[in-house]
Amino acid sequence: MRRPLSAQIIVAQSLTHSMSDQDQLVPLIDGIKDNLGRKPKEASADAGYCSETNLAALAEREVGAYLATGRAKHPAQGRPKITGPLVQAMRYKLKRAGRRTRYRLRKQVVEPVFGQIKQARGFRQFLLRGIEKVKAEWALICTAHNLTKLARAA
Repeated sequence: MRRPLSAQIIVAQSLTHSMSDQDQLVPLIDGIKDNLGRKPKEASADAGYCSETNLAALAEREVGAYLATGRAKHPAQGRPKITGPLVQAMRYKLKRAGRRTRYRLRKQVVEPVFGQIKQARGFRQFLLRGIEKVKAEWALICTAHNLTKLARAA
């Protein structure tokens, strides 16, 4: 049985102390394949993940990409505007699709998970210290979220 888009099950997770999201997308996509035994058909992510490298990696893995390219007409001071042929093609793809784009489904599928973890489960900050302990704590939080979702669906 295929799960509806609204299932909000976490299929891959990671935690890092890196300030940039760009290096995190491809490992998560590969983690999905490792966890589910198949690659995702599509991936959507916010502008922090958008780069030529990530778009090329998703194309190489034959994963449909829906990565926000950023809405700012003028990038923040000190930050260059992301350009390149793949980013330009993504801008066009999202603009052409408009409100119908798959990227907009993030609001229904991905974002509520964080709200549920924070509000319903009361998670506001990590209790442990050290990256390895915090990674384990985050994995436990994600597992608890999934078990709750599965129990309610049963």
